[in-house]
Amino acid sequence: MQLFGSAAAKAKPEGEESAFIKDGTLETFTRDVIQASMTVPVLVDFWAPWCGPCKQLTPVLEKIVKAAGGKVRLVKINVDENPELAAQFRVQSIPTVYAFLGGQPVTGFMGAQPESQIKALVEKLIGEPIGADLAADLEAARQAAERGDVKTAAAIYNAVLRADPENPEAIGGLARCLLAAGQRADAKRLLEKAPKTAANHPAIAGAKAAIQLAEEAGELGDPAALEARLAADPNDHDARYRLATLLFLRGQIEPAMEHLCTIVRKDRGWNDEAARKQLLKFFDALGPKHPATIKGRRMLSSVLFA
Repeated sequence: MQLFGSAAAKAKPEGEESAFIKDGTLETFTRDVIQASMTVPVLVDFWAPWCGPCKQLTPVLEKIVKAAGGKVRLVKINVDENPELAAQFRVQSIPTVYAFLGGQPVTGFMGAQPESQIKALVEKLIGEPIGADLAADLEAARQAAERGDVKTAAAIYNAVLRADPENPEAIGGLARCLLAAGQRADAKRLLEKAPKTAANHPAIAGAKAAIQLAEEAGELGDPAALEARLAADPNDHDARYRLATLLFLRGQIEPAMEHLCTIVRKDRGWNDEAARKQLLKFFDALGPKHPATIKGRRMLSSVLFA
């Protein structure tokens, strides 16, 4: 089932240009910088391949521009290939960055700068915090997934990744959506493309653990059929266990945990304490600081020590 198009391809590989980042030349400068800055701020990064500080600064600029989601652009000028532009703007050392607005340079800096300072500069240019909209989008996607609306969640995560292709929460969330849609191979490929620096991010680690959980679970059956079994026999622990795992993999975390806690309450020793052990796997998949993990541990404790 292909709900989301080639969703795994939407997270761009490391180094690939986004729509908001371009390599500039003398011929394209008027269009990409002067004209573009009439509608959005444009950062111009003067750099060279042999420049060590440039290699530190440019990825930071790219990260911030991507996170701004189109509210600022970046044009990179290789001074070795475009000496006329470097001379025109009196670039004496590199890296040098100018911010253009309304067709004119309005501010800038020389040398590698801390990410926090560059972020503050860009936020001042665009007049709002970077990532505020993305945070709201990520929360909306999470809520959609918890409602079981996987298609909507995936669409929102894809939109976030178009603005910020390396966003670990969106990558992990989309991987879970793909997993819920039965596209386990696509979910794996998406996670393989995640930045190495985000490998230990809770969203990435949790999605990987969820995939492992799905592989261990194997074929769980149809949720409607499992619910019918439970309606006929509320003590059908096998049906409840399978349904709980299905719900968890679909992002419906709290109902999944409630089902497992019900099994523990009714028959803790069932199938060698399978329900309790599955809950612990859920906690591992979510990460120790996830709100659902904290709530789930309270739920389990209340059952065990009631």
